[in-house]
Amino acid sequence: MARNLLVLGGTSEASALADALAERGVHAIFSYAGRVAQPRRQPIPQRVGGFGGVPGLTRYLRDHAVSHVIDATHPFAAQMSWNAYHACKVVGVPLVALTRPPWRPGPGDDWRPVRDVAGAVEALSGPARRVLLALGRLHMDAFAAQPQHHYILRLVDTPKVPPALPDHTVVVARGPFDVAGDIALFRAHGVEMMVCKNAGGAGAVAKLHAARALEVPVIMIDRPELPPRPELARVEEVLDWLKDGAAGLHHPSTDRGV
Repeated sequence: MARNLLVLGGTSEASALADALAERGVHAIFSYAGRVAQPRRQPIPQRVGGFGGVPGLTRYLRDHAVSHVIDATHPFAAQMSWNAYHACKVVGVPLVALTRPPWRPGPGDDWRPVRDVAGAVEALSGPARRVLLALGRLHMDAFAAQPQHHYILRLVDTPKVPPALPDHTVVVARGPFDVAGDIALFRAHGVEMMVCKNAGGAGAVAKLHAARALEVPVIMIDRPELPPRPELARVEEVLDWLKDGAAGLHHPSTDRGV
């Protein structure tokens, strides 16, 4: 099995992979982007912060003799994924994504898909409502363009700078969440509409079940365009990929020397 891995993390799947690598004694570094004040401590060595774009990540891969890269970032961390794709292509390091399949609407769901955050802001034009923004802190201020609503913001950390939204409530909580708890959240705050990203996975799906149960419309932001790399959905598949030396699974453009 590969012995010098770089895991680009930040998701529950990344943490599960780190646990599996630690159990097997595989040498790996776990990299956090640094957007959460107190990220989960991993059982393998970890670093926090950016690399400095493609040039910085390319240098890191070379300087640390990284043998394989596993992109287990959030599906909406598109810039990091593209940086990893290009850096691995330059250095010739095999790359795979450990990613979550997107959510699909089911019976009783009222989803209103939009392409991006700007589309979600536009979709909120109309009379005042109580809107749950289940987006994290990066895009909150964009919704100041629709100031008529009361926004409920569920965040991992208390924001250091108050959001630019004129009328809002901050709820600090860390997932995974359950359906009963999310139904209680919706009821306690009188949620009439929710905005979220199609992140996929089990850790945050409870809010969609709550929205369905309470007949709350959901403005669902589609995933961004991601690079053409192999995608695996389970930790076991990544371990098999590493055991097989990543042969035949990495994109041709990441072959050494291209």
